[in-house]
Amino acid sequence: MSLRLFLTGFACCCVLMFSNPVKAATDRPNILLIAVDDLRPALGCFGDTTAVTPEIDRLAARGMTFSKAYCQLAVCSPSRLSLLTGLRPDTIKVWDLQTHFRETVPDAVTLPQHFRDHGYHTRSIGKIFHGSGTPSKDPPSWSKKPQLDHVRDPQLRYSLPQNLQGSGLKRASTEAADVPDNSYADGIACDLAVAALAELRKQQQPFFLAVGFRKPHLPFCAPQTYWDLYDRDAIPQPAFARHPVGAPELATRSWNELEGYRDIPTNGQLTVAKSNQLRHGYYACVSYIDAQVGRLLDTLDRLQLTDRTIIVLLGDHGFHLGEQGLWTKANNYELSTRVPLIISVPGIQNSGTRCNRAVEFVDIFPTLAEVCSLPVPTDLEGVSMQPLLQNPHLAWKTAVFSQYPRPQTGSRYSGRGDIMGYAVRTQHFRYVEWQDNASGRLLAAELYDHRTDANETQNLAPKPESAAILQQHAKILRAGWRDASPLQQGVQP
Repeated sequence: MSLRLFLTGFACCCVLMFSNPVKAATDRPNILLIAVDDLRPALGCFGDTTAVTPEIDRLAARGMTFSKAYCQLAVCSPSRLSLLTGLRPDTIKVWDLQTHFRETVPDAVTLPQHFRDHGYHTRSIGKIFHGSGTPSKDPPSWSKKPQLDHVRDPQLRYSLPQNLQGSGLKRASTEAADVPDNSYADGIACDLAVAALAELRKQQQPFFLAVGFRKPHLPFCAPQTYWDLYDRDAIPQPAFARHPVGAPELATRSWNELEGYRDIPTNGQLTVAKSNQLRHGYYACVSYIDAQVGRLLDTLDRLQLTDRTIIVLLGDHGFHLGEQGLWTKANNYELSTRVPLIISVPGIQNSGTRCNRAVEFVDIFPTLAEVCSLPVPTDLEGVSMQPLLQNPHLAWKTAVFSQYPRPQTGSRYSGRGDIMGYAVRTQHFRYVEWQDNASGRLLAAELYDHRTDANETQNLAPKPESAAILQQHAKILRAGWRDASPLQQGVQP
């Protein structure tokens, strides 16, 4: 049989995959999971007219773009762990960057571990778990020791001599250097991933390859060629650059991630010129990562792996670039909790389509397991999106859920913090309750109406006319994710 006929037959099998409950390991598709740090939906395929992202747009053209995907907690480790365990932060008891999930749920089976247990070769390159310290490691998940999972070397973050001098990781907040892509960690990670794909192509077992890119995380360092793609003066200003009217201080408190760089004032107050430079740097980094994604797609094509590889691309949480008077993430707002998500399945009948149904990171584990005909663990707290891949217009979740902790005072917290902000996003509204963890007492509430206020500029919770909507959403929040499941809508995932 010719290779062309084989691949054609495989693509047909992928179409039938959804109805075939049992498949030999060698017949199952490969998985390429691409995780991008701090990437909000600043992509052409998500409607961002500033972003220069032809390669990710190319992936979207053959996959399904989920326009309303949300993370569970808008900082790296808890967000990624919700995806990798299929469990929510309050279940795995990881809300911060220091706690390893094996300390709290030692018997949890991760997404790559599940695939490894069912005959896959699993490999990690770059940032997949948290990018530093003990939480960056999880040996049971991988068939081979991860590469570049723990990067603390300034020479992989900066290239210019003035930024290679000094101490600490926070030097300049941006850098444009006339250097090749692999002068920075993400270009090196892409080189390693390209080599890994060539190696995996020769193996007799399917693979699960996770590739984690660190940009556009701060500092915004990218080769000059990607800065040159943008005219700084043409990059739009933030739509609304002040804290939402009536928002509680708990909601808008800075996490102080931007502060500490040499060129950033200690009070975090930025000039217009510095804000514009940072926004330019973010987009340059997005285009830098887009080019790395393009290399991976080209490698799959060259190795004739495209027609037997499922590709998932996502940002681990959103990001603020001055909107709502906020920078980075670490809050419960739409810009921090909404994420880009693209899933490309070979032979999918709905390629190049957009799904506007609300989905969450905890849904990715059961989705990939089911699409690959692996058993779906019964303790997962998400729902397989397989039906949406077949029909993106199905009735689906009535709400999705996020949360964010706060200390009593200050910016950083450990563990669960003193206060938890629980957010529910329904079709038209975002509702948030800030609760004292010790007493459960409600400290503050927020309500934003996306029908008239997509930028979340005014908190409607204090207004008497919002009472009925507040009561309705408080009930949804307390009922929890199970009651919002598509199972309640008569859909059979």
